[in-house]
Amino acid sequence: MNYRIGYGFDVHSFAENRKLIIGGVEIPFDKGLEGHSDADVLLHAISDALLGSLSLGDIGHHFPNTDPKWKDVDSSIILKECNNLVLQHGYKISNIDSMLAVEAPKIYPHIEKMKEKIAQVLGISADQISIKATTTEKLGFIGRSEGVVAIANVLVYKD
Repeated sequence: MNYRIGYGFDVHSFAENRKLIIGGVEIPFDKGLEGHSDADVLLHAISDALLGSLSLGDIGHHFPNTDPKWKDVDSSIILKECNNLVLQHGYKISNIDSMLAVEAPKIYPHIEKMKEKIAQVLGISADQISIKATTTEKLGFIGRSEGVVAIANVLVYKD
């Protein structure tokens, strides 16, 4: 197959005394996200989509939260490792389309910086990356500002 599609999903709850890192960017906010790593929900969803595109499992398999090696790790490292696996299999990223669902903080002011950071980590152009954000109109755990959801789709092609 010359083209393959991957889908990624991740969710993290907000936690006190943590930095909020989304898309590799620190966002000023009174809470961060709970997780074994830095809990970058967007980079986790993209990483899972990359792995899924080639049926390589998920980030929990490759970077288990039971391994102290990954404790508080920068999720950019996880993303880079997932991309390396894609490259090792002879594929490259065509594009990434992603969505964040979060009530607060507002994501739009940080999107361009996120795209630049992700592009740098992956060695692609920022125009190959789409990041969108929405709220849930105050419904559910997202609407109550209890956490963040990220979904991502990637298209990879045989190099």
